[in-house]
Amino acid sequence: MSQTHSAKSFQSVFNDSVVIDASTPAQKRALSYATTIEMLFNQVMNSKMPADRIISQYFREHKKHGSKDRRVIRESLFGLFRWWGWLSQLQSEQPHVTWFRQLSACAALEQHAWQDITQAWNTLAAWPTTEAHPTACDNINDKLRMFMSLSGLTACQISDLLPSWFWQTCPVAPVDQLAVVEAMTSRPPIWARVQNIKASPAIAQLNKAGVDAIASQYFADAISLGHKSINLNEIDTYKQGHLEIQDLASQVIGQICQPDADQIWWDACSGAGGKTLQLRSLMLQQDPQSPGTITASDIRNKPLEELKKRAKRANFNNIIVAPWKSDALPVNAGAFDGVLVDAPCSCTGIWRRNPDMRWLDDASAVTDKPELQFDILIRSAAAVKSGGQLVYATCSLSPSENEHLVEAFLAQTNEFELVPVIHPFTGESCSMLTIWPQVADSDGMFVAKMRRK
Repeated sequence: MSQTHSAKSFQSVFNDSVVIDASTPAQKRALSYATTIEMLFNQVMNSKMPADRIISQYFREHKKHGSKDRRVIRESLFGLFRWWGWLSQLQSEQPHVTWFRQLSACAALEQHAWQDITQAWNTLAAWPTTEAHPTACDNINDKLRMFMSLSGLTACQISDLLPSWFWQTCPVAPVDQLAVVEAMTSRPPIWARVQNIKASPAIAQLNKAGVDAIASQYFADAISLGHKSINLNEIDTYKQGHLEIQDLASQVIGQICQPDADQIWWDACSGAGGKTLQLRSLMLQQDPQSPGTITASDIRNKPLEELKKRAKRANFNNIIVAPWKSDALPVNAGAFDGVLVDAPCSCTGIWRRNPDMRWLDDASAVTDKPELQFDILIRSAAAVKSGGQLVYATCSLSPSENEHLVEAFLAQTNEFELVPVIHPFTGESCSMLTIWPQVADSDGMFVAKMRRK
């Protein structure tokens, strides 16, 4: 399949010359949804701005939409990106018919619950076959058969659901390719981490509030919040600072760092501080009076301000903010027991949550990053004291951003050595750890642990 669709300019299929016979109330609603979703889809593709940002802005500006409207629009939009590798192959002589077929097929693949809208899209799609959509689509092979039966296309492949450059820059063993695509086209649960409280009472509180919370089998402070959208500001457990949203794969990084209660750590690329808070929580789990400190740095002030709010809500002390203001270290060299470098990356490991990014980016999302990552790692390593730890992490699945970069760093500095780590989900010992999204229903993540000699 030619995957040039990510670079094309998208134009509206609805214009003054198109008259669509929407004769029933359901068809009129379906047409209204289709127009809105098309507008948002085109805006994402043409602007290359993240879909979650664009749809959030749209809902802020259009208060008229109720909860069902928002759900139909949001889930349809993200579903289109999730299955765009197949949906982009649909064609008809009339662009608006193609669009209805894409919406109709997306609804079938996602098994959306709003049958009235889905049936209206089916009718407006004018499918050449009158066969009913199969309802049993339990795995990716079932979905491929259903899509080809519905569309009449015969050349679709499971690998089409990820862009060709992904397979080139993120090599996957043939035996694992099916599982990787299956994971990338499914919606992960919302993972969270409890702090200042045990998991059991937190789960009881959340269940009482109507949240489908269950414990993780891997980490004592990790819990799954199910798949439903949650308004955190209505959840007491969150407002009291006992809950932080953090994917399970992201939590692996803090568990690999495993800071002692009295250590001094630096989170060199902290962003809004999810891992900063996790490191502090791990210290406090060992000693409620932990004297350890975490310094958080980023080049952006806004995320650091968000970190301050989150730390205050959690009632965490001993968190220091030190923004990067130049190439010079914002902290003292050789001063830290541990340094975490969660480097900027291509984010291929979090495509489950951001399916639009696989079609907005190209191979340069991977190939442009290693030079910057190497520079950040070299600079940050200077802050590690003798015998201290250096932990490098990304949410990328590409060896060029991960293993190859760490190997190049070790070869150049000759001051650090790898520390073997245990894969938390399989129990295997490895020199460097890649978490694949299909292993524990999480995002993808890479982490390597080093020690200054």
